[in-house]
Amino acid sequence: MAMTPTIDFTFKVQKCEPEVIVPANPTPHEFKQLSDMDDQESFRFHVPVLNFYGHNPNLEGTDPVKVIKEAIAKTLVFYYPFAGRLREGPGSKLFVECTGEGILFVEADADVTLQQFGDALQFSSSLSMFEDIIYNVPNSDKIINSPLLLVQVTRLKCGGFIFGIRFNHTIADGFGLVQFMKAIAEIARGAFAPSIFPVWQRAFLIARDPPRVTCHHHEYDQVVTESTPNPIPIDNMAHRFIFFSPLQISTLRQTLPIHLQHCSSFELIAAYVWRIRTIALQLSPEEEVRFLCPMNLRSRINSLPLGYYGNAFVFPTELTTAAKLCGNPLGYAVELIRKAKAKMTKEYVNSVVDLMVIKGRPHYTEAGSFIISDIRRIGFEEVDFGWGKAIFGGLTTGGLGTIPGTISFCIPFINKNGEKGIMVPLCLPAQAMERFMAELHTLSSVEQLVDEVDSH
Repeated sequence: MAMTPTIDFTFKVQKCEPEVIVPANPTPHEFKQLSDMDDQESFRFHVPVLNFYGHNPNLEGTDPVKVIKEAIAKTLVFYYPFAGRLREGPGSKLFVECTGEGILFVEADADVTLQQFGDALQFSSSLSMFEDIIYNVPNSDKIINSPLLLVQVTRLKCGGFIFGIRFNHTIADGFGLVQFMKAIAEIARGAFAPSIFPVWQRAFLIARDPPRVTCHHHEYDQVVTESTPNPIPIDNMAHRFIFFSPLQISTLRQTLPIHLQHCSSFELIAAYVWRIRTIALQLSPEEEVRFLCPMNLRSRINSLPLGYYGNAFVFPTELTTAAKLCGNPLGYAVELIRKAKAKMTKEYVNSVVDLMVIKGRPHYTEAGSFIISDIRRIGFEEVDFGWGKAIFGGLTTGGLGTIPGTISFCIPFINKNGEKGIMVPLCLPAQAMERFMAELHTLSSVEQLVDEVDSH
């Protein structure tokens, strides 16, 4: 796979004091309960997203900060739960108090052009360059009693800008967030209301009465780990991004047995990364490893209405041992991922929701687990505030969640040669990352699948 060079450069960001944006009109003061899927421990963290926009000569003199601020205030009238605060009830059950307190907003200017970012737009070997363009206001990222959204708009010297948003994952998933972002964008372009109205109705995903677990859910297995130290120390993490071009995906596909060569690009890449990552972590041969496969319910469960913006995905799981995953050919991992995806039925979803209530909303199993979410069709890059679609849109780190390095993504990306491919951000302990890269180099010499990208 094409590996990116280490690209780091510095620039200065001048930030105004954080402010609060409240809904433009009065909104109801009420209490809204989250679904039994929303408030599981697995979603109790904040997710940062960055969209980069180029200069639009037709909007010369128009301030994106002013346009977006006004649009957010108007959009919050429709999405007023976002302007509230999360509260915790008995048994850790979460609900939103719709207080109208608003969201956090940061206005900023950076002494850099979009062109200067170059490949560093997504290829930085550290995340330090992004810290100032999605500023973590102190104590603003708590799950309970804190703002549910933070938005930062950073003007660039070239006339472009960066739209950064951080959201509380218990309130929405990626599809729900993009729906909200598109609503802001429509109103920024002059609409009076979103084309798709938000639907709360979290009762669509609450437990049955009585709840009953009818499927096996290895993603929530309780694993005893006292004897096995956490293989992912979080004090020295390295970040890398790998770009898979269409040719490289095709070449990799040819290494599979014929009956698997029709697998999806996601299945192929997820299996490849999962296997090499496991090799790099040097786990004990007998240690169980899991692949958790996030699957969107919206296209599969007919009862979810258009406009539903809560969490609507499950992650069916297959498990094996480190020895089997690392010792077998790539096709073994592909078949495991396909088996996991095949588990997703309406009954499986009902069983997950019921398990949340019966087991007290557990976190997914972290020991030995790896998640790759296919976010290529969520549409971050489609959001247009009036300056055109984003040059790049999406998540900027593989270090999300309570244990950094457990979660990664397949992101649509166009490289500097104009190739449309798939980007995978990775976060691993520094030594494991070196082994991961060495494994890629080994494959390069054996299968000629890896091309080192020239940093010049």
